Amino acid sequence: MSIMHLSFYSAFTLSCLGLAFHRTHLVSALLCLESMMLSLYVALSIWPVENYTTSSTLIPLLMLAFSACEAGTGLAALVASSRTHGSDHLHSLNLLQC
Repeated sequence: MSIMHLSFYSAFTLSCLGLAFHRTHLVSALLCLESMMLSLYVALSIWPVENYTTSSTLIPLLMLAFSACEAGTGLAALVASSRTHGSDHLHSLNLLQC
């Protein structure tokens, strides 16, 4: 395994661990999701270069577009929850009351 693959795998794993263990604020959860998407984007954009293929060069751009939509939706949920609940703490959000 090269050092580049190790850095992508470690960035994705650390983002998953951050999402799993630091669930106090919605902002930190959204930041971990964005770092996961960034590491996936970099890995998918390097993959065609390593394999000398040009057929899958559109996939990283499509994933980047979905990542931007996910970020916009997450920020809208952050604003809506902070307006209704007064804070962005995840323990104040209850799905049974929605």
